[in-house]
Amino acid sequence: MVTAAHGRQRSVHFVHKKRRSLKVTTKNKSKLNGFIASALLATLLTGCASGNGNNAAPEASAEPGASAASDSAQVAYPSQLTYWVALNPNVSATMKNAGEIALYQEIEKATGTKVTFQHPPQGQEIDAFNLMVSSGNVPDIIQHTWSGVAGGSDRAIADGTILRLNELIDAHAPNLTKLLNDNPEYRKLITTDDGNIYAFPFIRGDDYLLTYNGLVIRQDWLDALNLPMPETIDEWYETLKAFKTGDPNKNGQPDEIPFLLDIPMTTLNQAFLGAWGITDAFYQLDGQVHYGPIQPGFKEYLTTMNKWYQEGLIDADYAATDGTLKDAKVTNNQLGAFVGYSGSSLGRYTDLMKESNPSFKLAGAPNAVLNKGDKPLLGQKEAPYAGIGAAITKNHPKPEEVVKWLDYNYGEEGHMLFNFGIEGVSYEVVDGYPTYTDEVMKNPDLPVTQAMAKYMMANYSGPFVQDRRYMEQYAVLPTQKEAISTWMNAENDRWIPTLSLTSEESSKYASIMNDVKTYYDEMVNKFIMGVTPLDQFDQFVNIIQSMGIEDAIQIQQAGLDRFNIRD
Repeated sequence: MVTAAHGRQRSVHFVHKKRRSLKVTTKNKSKLNGFIASALLATLLTGCASGNGNNAAPEASAEPGASAASDSAQVAYPSQLTYWVALNPNVSATMKNAGEIALYQEIEKATGTKVTFQHPPQGQEIDAFNLMVSSGNVPDIIQHTWSGVAGGSDRAIADGTILRLNELIDAHAPNLTKLLNDNPEYRKLITTDDGNIYAFPFIRGDDYLLTYNGLVIRQDWLDALNLPMPETIDEWYETLKAFKTGDPNKNGQPDEIPFLLDIPMTTLNQAFLGAWGITDAFYQLDGQVHYGPIQPGFKEYLTTMNKWYQEGLIDADYAATDGTLKDAKVTNNQLGAFVGYSGSSLGRYTDLMKESNPSFKLAGAPNAVLNKGDKPLLGQKEAPYAGIGAAITKNHPKPEEVVKWLDYNYGEEGHMLFNFGIEGVSYEVVDGYPTYTDEVMKNPDLPVTQAMAKYMMANYSGPFVQDRRYMEQYAVLPTQKEAISTWMNAENDRWIPTLSLTSEESSKYASIMNDVKTYYDEMVNKFIMGVTPLDQFDQFVNIIQSMGIEDAIQIQQAGLDRFNIRD
């Protein structure tokens, strides 16, 4: 599979490319329906769900997956497994190995399976994956972002590296079978054009979980200057000018930085660019694929960013600002607006500033539009499935046992472990609602993300279905909840889903987009900073076209057409 992001070519069969999360228009409200194997268990769990659309693991009927349940009962769990997966930084901050996470210790108790985890060096995950696959020395399970692998999962199956899982899931995974039967859009997303299911997927189980990033603004600065929340591009311009000249941090110094532009994160949320109805890569309009950077609207976007930059409304050092510098600019009371996450930005900065600056207040700003009153066309929206999953390799002699072990994650017990950890330690059931304890939410020694990572995987990803109730507690501040609701307000029907390309298409696409992406990255900052005048935009378009962008568009179009006719 490949995404609609710019690609990068590498030398091994499974070429891992840069990926951005692609968006789909599938409506997934209340999507944690049906992935426990027993109606009795489900009835008990249903009694634990809240009445506002929260999702638990509901009842499994006796019909879909009944054969799988019967066959699975006759298969043992494996005695041991090897499992390759990148170690999340929240885990590595306090642990050396995923086997130390409490949920996996509990799964070992439940299944008797001893798992040896293998973790690539942080920052070298892509190269480590490519070397591992090209060597043929693979573990039993590879958890990876398969949508970023050129040649795709179909090629990996054809080469014998990973297994086609359709029949194995039908026979030995009653929990996942039930989930897919109840949610056919999930089955469509995890199935390739060749009809292969290649991994046990990470599924975001509710629309509320699909949006977590957007424009963030200093609400206290707006209040200090008596300014309304900006909605249009023109209103943002006036607001940023006021931030620059109005001394909103009240220190008497002209040290305010109105806006920190983040080009990489624009790929995720299309901040400001989305006002023109385009993205910085591929998007669709009425089923037709387009490439955003060669559209007239992209020149208008660059013209706007250049104007803001020249007037000092955008941080002069934006291209060199990493996470540490961004933190410093926020906590030094200098930065007025930026793009960020509901948790690591809104939540974390609020917590960091509560003692030094009690009046500090952030808010999620609406996705920008050109005309007042219009509904935003684009905002950040993740796909329910974006290619992350656990594939089974040819290495294990009894793949049906591995399937049974992974299927545990999609049953009631596995669902609760992955999302909430250990009952009585990391969560308690309060009035039917799994509620994180102070060990997680108020740990004196660890931030919430790291405290969560000791017990569960809800705040990143893995082979399980993410529960809405995790986010309802992780984004606990009213400002976080309001931001998510604000960012969700967008049409978001122009995103392209994760596509499955043929090996030939994938190789050609990677070759084209490697050159296009390199040139694009170079020129965008030059246009914004004024190093290259905007009257050379047509030349920019011509060069991208000479690199074969029309062929890449046709490849994306063919993949989208095939996706749209999948069962």
